[in-house]
Amino acid sequence: MTGDGLRPQGAADGPLRYGIQLPVQSQSTLYAERWEAHAGPAELVEIARTADRCGFAYVACCDHVAVPRRLAEAMSTVWYDPVATLAFLAGVTERVRLLSHVAVVGLRHPLVTAKQYATLDHLSGGRLILGVGAGHVREEFEAVGADFRHRGAVLDESIDALRAALGPDEFPEHHGKLYDFEGLGQRPRPAQASVPLWVGGSSPAAVRRAALKGDGWLPQGDPRERLPEQIATLRRLRAEAGVRGPLTVGAITEPLYVGEPGWEVGRRTLSGPPEALAESLRAYRAMGVDQIQVRFRSRGSGELVDQMAAFGADVAPHLG
Repeated sequence: MTGDGLRPQGAADGPLRYGIQLPVQSQSTLYAERWEAHAGPAELVEIARTADRCGFAYVACCDHVAVPRRLAEAMSTVWYDPVATLAFLAGVTERVRLLSHVAVVGLRHPLVTAKQYATLDHLSGGRLILGVGAGHVREEFEAVGADFRHRGAVLDESIDALRAALGPDEFPEHHGKLYDFEGLGQRPRPAQASVPLWVGGSSPAAVRRAALKGDGWLPQGDPRERLPEQIATLRRLRAEAGVRGPLTVGAITEPLYVGEPGWEVGRRTLSGPPEALAESLRAYRAMGVDQIQVRFRSRGSGELVDQMAAFGADVAPHLG
């Protein structure tokens, strides 16, 4: 990776990196704060610039094309397009990397996905991390004519096709069971010689896919006590298959609040002085985690920005 992005490291080597899933752009009732319902581009710009300034390794954006009525109450229908959103934020930031967490690549032909994300990487100066996942909403697949039942197999081949289509060749080539292309030129090429490809999900199939095909693993909210077993499985699968090269292991932390909140932030939220938060988060590094995705409780974008700044200034220096 370029710049001060997320270098895969060993369990005892180097600092624990930290990134953030952007608010506003997805508003599932599982995690959205009330203020996000009335927020928009201005707040996203402020938060992305804060991440850029305060040492966050990446900002992340989700992917859903359409949400069926049966899921709308829980998921909401607010899901910004990741390519448009990350490209918009690339123009107002300089350093922070741009992560799709995760792109449901089975909804689109790999050449379409490659065109979008290669352009994003080109325009951002090589800041893309392409996170991919299988998806879970049946109606979404059916609406666009994609294969929901075999989405795992589709994702497996899509990763191979995307490796080719996001590589250095102007005329990429891939011959598989589902996708077959050659002699079709795509420019601009990505700015990076190799776009990092992280695989999302915590099912056995997703962990295996990350181990065998990914440059990184993005778990889906595993509690920290489950992570050592998952990481051991990743390493075992890679060793058995003879897969060489580093793998960036991720984790999603508990909700955080730097300092004493003075309001009800929820039982699972980690709060307190910076040194105590850092001590708790360093446990992830000891497990073999390379990067953590953090989320802060907040009552408005201003409080969120303050929390991010406090984390970058007071907690992050103690994560190494």
